[in-house]
Amino acid sequence: MREDRGGVATLTLNRPKQYNTLSEAMLAALQRELDQLAADSSARVVVVAANGKAFCAGHDLKEMRARPDQGYYTDLFNRCGHIMQSLTRLPQPVIARVHGTATAAGCQLVAMCDLAVAADTARFAASGINVGLFCATPGVAVSRNMPRKQAFELLFTGDFIDAPTALQRGLVNRVVPAEQLDAAVAELAASILAKSPVAVSTGKGMFYHQLELGLEVAYQHASEVMAGNMMTEDAAEGIDAFMQKRAPEWRGR
Repeated sequence: MREDRGGVATLTLNRPKQYNTLSEAMLAALQRELDQLAADSSARVVVVAANGKAFCAGHDLKEMRARPDQGYYTDLFNRCGHIMQSLTRLPQPVIARVHGTATAAGCQLVAMCDLAVAADTARFAASGINVGLFCATPGVAVSRNMPRKQAFELLFTGDFIDAPTALQRGLVNRVVPAEQLDAAVAELAASILAKSPVAVSTGKGMFYHQLELGLEVAYQHASEVMAGNMMTEDAAEGIDAFMQKRAPEWRGR
């Protein structure tokens, strides 16, 4: 379910009775929305939210058990992985709005969003280990957010961590009282909306690309990106506005 307002596109997981588990239909719908957003310049920020008591309880285990076939499972996890990578490939920053529980692939979803704001009542777990299924794909995301030993503990114990612990370990950016969650997400989105669209989209692509490079190559890539960014109208406008002590008027070019 998508709602657009003031440059912010909110995607809301809407299977509240099933704790927003990622069924095949949910995965397909989410991929469609992300594909559309990738080409939608009117959306400057994306928020991933959820209805009901939970943010997301991971994959739909009942649906999975109904098809005990390794090829099916491989395809399912590959499709989910493609969605997770689509989040980082979007030109828009993506904010997870987390309430309730985020477990297994739900925890993965939080980790793969660029930013995350959590209610102080939110809880997180990579709980597959408790049912004999190691959270391998969530582990890819979690281990890229949290320090190694803390990620290992999350993945191998299946224990829940609360929102303040998730903040301390780098899984989320901000923790606020539940009644202030929407305001905190809006505040973070507004901070991004105030920036140059060109700088934001350029920066997001560069940020993730350079993480996979060696230091020397990363600096070379960053120099090329920054030089290209300097040639844009927004960079010229932003620097001129700074020197003239006025607010910039972004052109998005």
